[in-house]
Parts: sequence; C-alpha cells; structure tokens
Amino acid sequence: MLAVQQLESGYGESVILRNVSLRVKPGQVVCLMGRNGVGKTTLMKSIMGLLKARGGGVSYKGVDLTKKAPGVRAKSGIGYVPQGREIFGQLSVYENLLLGLEASRSKEKVIPPEAIEKFPVLPTMYERHGGDLSGGQQQQLAFARALASKPEVLLLDEPCEGIQPSIVDDIRDVIRAIKEEGHTAILLVEQSLDFVKSVGDYFYVLDKGAIAWEGDLAGLDDDVIRQYLTV
Repeated sequence: MLAVQQLESGYGESVILRNVSLRVKPGQVVCLMGRNGVGKTTLMKSIMGLLKARGGGVSYKGVDLTKKAPGVRAKSGIGYVPQGREIFGQLSVYENLLLGLEASRSKEKVIPPEAIEKFPVLPTMYERHGGDLSGGQQQQLAFARALASKPEVLLLDEPCEGIQPSIVDDIRDVIRAIKEEGHTAILLVEQSLDFVKSVGDYFYVLDKGAIAWEGDLAGLDDDVIRQYLTV
C-alpha cells in the first residue's frame, strides 16, 4: 500500500533521515516509535511531500510519488493528521471539514457520514470557530477532516499529544474501528507504548534518523524498549 525506500531527508543543510525504509500493508496499523528528536515527524512530512527527498523514495500502490506535490499525494488517497493539528482557527468547524474534501477523489463535495459518525460531538459544534475548541476537540476535528477525503492510507502524527484521557480513549476506539472496517491502513506516530500496543499490528523504532528495529508485538520486548524508547 505505502512503501518508503531508503529515504534520506532533512532541513536546510541538516540531514535528519538516513536510509529509512518501511512498509504499510492494506488494512494494517503500523506504529512508528522513538524518542523525541529522532526524525518521526520529519518522516511523516517527507511521505506527504512537505519535505523533499534527498535520496530514496516514496511509493503508493506501486506508483512512485517521490517527486509529486503534497496535493497530488493527498488526492491519490493519503490522508494526514499533522502534529499540532493545524486547524484553521478563524474558520468554523464545518468549514474546516469542507477543506478536507479538497483532497477527495470524488466530485461530490459533501462530508461523508462515516467521517462524522466517529466523532459525534462535531456536528453540535459546526458553527463554532475552530480556534475556540479545546485541544481534544481540535484533534477530533483534524482527524475527521482527514477522513473526509476517504483515504486508503492515513498518517497520524502524535494524535494523543496533550489531550485529555477521555478523548485519548475515543481516538483509540476510532483507530480500532477503522482497522476492523479494513478499508484504510494507518501509519501512526505515538509516544505512548500502551497506546501503540493496544492498536498496532507492526512496529518500527526510529533512532538517530534510521530504523533501529522492526517487528511484531511479540518482539517488542523489554530489551528493545530499554534500548530505544526509555528516556
């Protein structure tokens, strides 16, 4: 579904990612972990084309996207919920959701019910400005906005960062529901080990800009956690 091959990327003169390769198969929840500053968000931005690859590449469903613009990648079926949510504060909740349709491959410009029913609080807030919502509500809005385009791969960058436990539980339930539906694969960046263990099928650990370990849940043992994830 999504393949990153020997990717090299960074900012300015600084190279952050070196020879990074990973795969996301259809219907999988793949979790990307690592300490702060190892390059997780850089990788997500590089997959979306917000940062240009300096080497290697990104392909989606067998099509090379390495030189494609972010909008092309989004319209090909890749959704993105960035770290920090990036909600448009002066637009209403409804207008923020409509922006998600810009990446839709369908000509219909109606917010699909399945994007909203997973976050039932949002329709009660349609007229409110996005900037007036709590952090947890903004995270739900960013998630629903990405789902509005009906992506086949969804990139989630720290969706539980800085939000209340009840909404963390809601987001866990949504990820599990998406996984059960089997239509959308997920690449998840998340710091909480308990959270990724509760939703993930396959795991990658990034360290110093490179993949240091990969495997399934059974292999994610105390030695791996101590070596690469413990602060």
